[in-house]
This record gives sequence, structure tokens and C-alpha cells, in this order.
Amino acid sequence: MARSRGRRFDDEPKLNKKKVAATIIALLVIVMVIASIVMAVKEKNNKNQIIEKPLEYFAAYIGNNWTVINSKGEELNSISSSEMIIVPNKSIDVFIETYDVDYSNNTYNTKVVNSNNEQLFSNYEKVNAIVNYDTADNTWYDTNVLTFMKNGKYGLIDFEGNEVLSAEYDEIKAMRGILRTLILEKDGKFGIYNTVSKTITANTEYLSVEALGSTYNEGYIVEDSNKKFGVIGSEGKKLLDSNYDEILKVSETDKYVVKENSKLELVSGDGTVLLDSGFDEIKSINSDNIVIVKDNKYGVISSSGEEIIKPEYDLIKYCFSDNYIVSTNGKFGVINPSGEYLIDAKYENIDYRSDIVSLVCEKSDYTTDVYTRDFELLFTGTINKVDTEQGYIRVRISNDYKYYNLQYQEISNKDALKENTLFLVKENGKYGYVNKDGQKIVDCIYDDAKEQNKYGFCAVKQNGKWGALQSNGAVILEPSCDLEDNLNIDFIGVWHYSENPELNAYTK
Repeated sequence: MARSRGRRFDDEPKLNKKKVAATIIALLVIVMVIASIVMAVKEKNNKNQIIEKPLEYFAAYIGNNWTVINSKGEELNSISSSEMIIVPNKSIDVFIETYDVDYSNNTYNTKVVNSNNEQLFSNYEKVNAIVNYDTADNTWYDTNVLTFMKNGKYGLIDFEGNEVLSAEYDEIKAMRGILRTLILEKDGKFGIYNTVSKTITANTEYLSVEALGSTYNEGYIVEDSNKKFGVIGSEGKKLLDSNYDEILKVSETDKYVVKENSKLELVSGDGTVLLDSGFDEIKSINSDNIVIVKDNKYGVISSSGEEIIKPEYDLIKYCFSDNYIVSTNGKFGVINPSGEYLIDAKYENIDYRSDIVSLVCEKSDYTTDVYTRDFELLFTGTINKVDTEQGYIRVRISNDYKYYNLQYQEISNKDALKENTLFLVKENGKYGYVNKDGQKIVDCIYDDAKEQNKYGFCAVKQNGKWGALQSNGAVILEPSCDLEDNLNIDFIGVWHYSENPELNAYTK
């Protein structure tokens, strides 16, 4: 039989490398296309997904009855009291109710409950919030600790019910206007407690303690048992020995204004006298420059006593660099050390706002001119809101709102209010709302309106009355509230912020 001369199969087959490479590339392209489609779908779903925010809580009242609402505008029906309910920290489900109040004897009891009206911290007596006030007398509470009583003495617990300071003090109260700082009193002596670090900054060894400046970072003036005054830092470190009859609330790094033997002096932290003449009063210190009063007129001198600005003004306030806000004949302007006016003295008042790095100049018509640090006029209007966390400034110019970033570049409300679902628009003098894509969600039918707040609600005004919209633009409360006396118009559901800011509560 003849041997086959056909194709041989005993050898290893050879690959066509070009065809294999082309096949692999094609498969990779298909995989990449599928992956892109999946990612696009996921991104779209994530965009459309509503992220549930943690609930926040607020005290609320109707008539003489107090309750609590959450940030959805829902009333916690399980909670009701004829006495005021305090929500010390809106992010924490802890509320303080007062009961058995006897106003004639000034006695009362308290209990702490959560949103289910379950009693908390029942092993402590008379648990209470620590109240404080800002410069406008608005009420706020310490958000880190609560006081309690035991055997007639006060101590502190945190919001989980842990004792952080034993009950051995005659009184524990906030240092007015100062964050994270409490005054401890024991046997007629005073100390300082830091509510964030939960530590005693200064033991109860002083006859008095008070803030040196407007923040805890600037330290505290303390009076020792010899009735002499010194300064300690925010962590309790001694900054100036207690050798003085008085320390004024004027300071700069390592410089303090003191009185010793009825003589006013500028001293360094080690007690060295820097200045003791050439002035009647010292009003402020900026580095080596000192604003002084002499013969009832304001001027500026250096820490060596050299005259920088002649004392001939009715008022001088430092603003930035070597520039000063001055007042003469009842009008305010800004000058440099040479006395040259950088902003003419034509305003009712001028303030430098370091948070937005600008000069806010009040005019007689109650509007403001706002200038940059380069003394460029930015706009004439009213600063409505500053949010340094989100990085925007909202300004009302005439009857319209404009937004700027912190570099004062004009931006849209959509760029500023990144978490909002609705955005205010104005057409033909009326207000409505659009969504992120610019689609009209609420027709422009309102006489006035506010941007959506962080809880998703919009305040709208029609025929002199205010009402509220939900986050989807639906009406939750028809305009029916007369809020002409309210400084802060804000809604959570059908509840509006009280006209009395001291209550720090909502009502309807």
C-alpha cells in the first residue's frame, strides 16, 4: 500500500500571531466598552440616589406645649412638656425636660430622654445643658458635656452618660461668649475646664478668671489669692506672672497692657516694661504698632514710642498690613501710616472681615460697599451669608442675590450650593426654583423666597405671608405665617424659626 503523501499531522501546529493579536485586541475593546457602560450606569444611579443624611433635632413649641422635631420636619409625638425642652446638641438624640417647677422657691427637676422618650442617665440628678450667649445674645449650648448634681455639688458627664468631672463644685457655668471653656467654682475659688479635651485647664485656685480676648486661644486673665493679676494660656501655661493690679483685655503675642501702682504700662511676657508713657490709654496692639488715646484723640505709636499716626482722630481700628480704619467728624475711612486715605472718610462705619478678607463699609442708606484688600470696590449691597466651609459668599444687591467664591469671583448658586436640589431663580420680579439641570420645578409666582436650606426646605413669601416647600418643590405649608418680626426666616417642614432667638426653637 502506497504511503500517504498528504498533509502531515504529526508536527506541532504553528500559530498565526497577527490573527491572535487582533483577536485579543478585539476582546479587550469589547471588555472596555462593557466596563464603560457599567460605570456610566453606576454613576447615573449614584447621581440619582438620594443620600440619607443623619437626623438632627430641634426644640419646638405650640402655644404652651413643648416638643421636639427632627430635620425632616416630623414631630416626635412621644415627647411633650409644658416646660421648655432643651436640645443641647442637635446631632445627638439627647433632650432635657424640666418638670416640678416651683417658681416661688426656684426649684425644679430634670430628666433626660431620647427620641423614643426613653429616660437616659437616670443615675444622675438634675442633668442640665450648659447655656451660653454670643455677642448678639443668641442662645447656644455646650455640645460636649452636661452638668449634674450630687449632694448639692456639680459635676460633668458627656453625652453618653460617662462621668468626666466628679461632683465637687459649687457651680459650673460657661465663660460667656467663649467656646469650649467652662468656669469651675469651689470654695470661693475659680478654675477653667476645657470641654473638648475634657481636662481641667486651671485648678480652682483663683479669685477670678475671665477671657483675655474673644476666643479661648487668646488665653485668660486670672487673679491670685493676693489679688494680683496674671495671664495663662488656653492649656493652662503661665504666660504672664500675677504681679499686676489690673490687666486690660488688650494683647498681642508676648505683649500685655497692665496697670501697676495706678500706672498703665505695656509689658512683655517676662515682665519687661516696653512702654510706660506717651499715651493715656492703649486700645489695641498689632505686632509692634499700638493704637493709643492721648488727650481724647486716637493715634498710633510703635512699641518703642515712635509716633506713626498723629493722635488726631476720633477713633482708630487696625484692619490689615499697616492700614487703619479711622473716624473723624462722624465718618469712617481707611488710611495708611502716611495719613493718605485709601478709602475716603464718607461711611457710617467700616469693619474689616478677616474671614472673607474684605472691608465692609456701611452707607447711610443701610447698604454696604465691599472692598478687597487692594481697595477695589467689589459691589454695593448687603452680605447675606458667609459659608467658609462651602467656600461662598451670598450677597443681596438691590432685590437680587449674587454668589461669590472666597476669591470674590462671581459664581452661580449651583456652584455655591452643591448639595441643594432646588435653586432660586427670578423672572419678572417673581421667584421660583429650578433643579441642577436648569429645569423649572417651581413657577416664578412668589414675591420673595429663600434658597433651599440644608434640610431641603425652601421659605417662600406670597401676599405678605410666608410658607414652605419640600425638596421636590411641593408645597408643604401654604404661605400663611406673618414673620415680619423675625430676623431669621427658616422652615423645617411646617415649623418656622421662632422670632425670639433666645429660645433657639421652632414653632408653628
